[in-house]
Amino acid sequence: MTAPLYQIDDPAFSNLIVGSAALDLLHTGCRWAEGPVWFDDLQCLLFSDIPNQRILRWAADATGGGCTSTFRQPSNFSNGQTRDRQGRLVTCEHGLRRLIRTEADGSITVLADSYQGKRLNSPNDVVVHSDGSIWFTDPTYGILSDYEGYQTTPEQPVRGVYRVDGATGEINRVVDDFCQPNGLAFSADERTLYIADSGASHDGAKPRHIRAFDVAGGKLSHDRVFAVIDAGIPDGIRTDMTGNLWSSAADGVHCFAPDGHRLGKILVPEAVANLTFGGPRRNRLFITATSSLYAVYLTTTGAQRP
Repeated sequence: MTAPLYQIDDPAFSNLIVGSAALDLLHTGCRWAEGPVWFDDLQCLLFSDIPNQRILRWAADATGGGCTSTFRQPSNFSNGQTRDRQGRLVTCEHGLRRLIRTEADGSITVLADSYQGKRLNSPNDVVVHSDGSIWFTDPTYGILSDYEGYQTTPEQPVRGVYRVDGATGEINRVVDDFCQPNGLAFSADERTLYIADSGASHDGAKPRHIRAFDVAGGKLSHDRVFAVIDAGIPDGIRTDMTGNLWSSAADGVHCFAPDGHRLGKILVPEAVANLTFGGPRRNRLFITATSSLYAVYLTTTGAQRP
């Protein structure tokens, strides 16, 4: 008997999924797959395999399948990635504890590696605002052991969330009270920033929720808990054009309505770390899950930056 692909908690979830769609296994053989970022102009996806110190490139073909090659190795234990307003790759590196940008000629520009004279913990995930600012989380996962980075003692007094000004490069800490800030995503209109707290990864009593903040003038306000994950922890998160939020979890991908109630789940056979929308119509959800890269078609599309 084939295991079900979906768990429908609200009938509205049926309008977001394609009942006949399959969960496509696109690649396997990773140690911890993370950091998917879609390149529409190249019809390819980059994603991280953190412990193996590599960034992989999956290139689509006309059938929806594709092939995987190595984009960068060693990758300095790269984790979350995105593209900036000019289409350049922006990457969080656990190993060198920094946020970098890959220029068009392949050279590397360091965007952030310290704050107030102390080294960052291990930048984890990153998003870009339409004003050019870059926002990233800085938990301690990359310095807890030698598996996803290099074990050491944190220099920062907190595990913060930071904003890099797009014009000046100035770095400011915008949130400082997370246990382990992880994935983050703007709403389609960029008025809300969602940030996952995955503190329960190492202590079941710690948070496993997603918080929401109002965004204005490069600052955050009106902090509230948006949703709680009931299986594992929230890691990578994304939003779609209709205001729903899609979160990684231990049993797959959880989808939440704009008011925070869960609509349903995409059930994945491996614990999910991250996800992103891609494909020619941005209606294909790419999922990095432990050792593998999966994808499934939806009826909704990923949030486009204005």
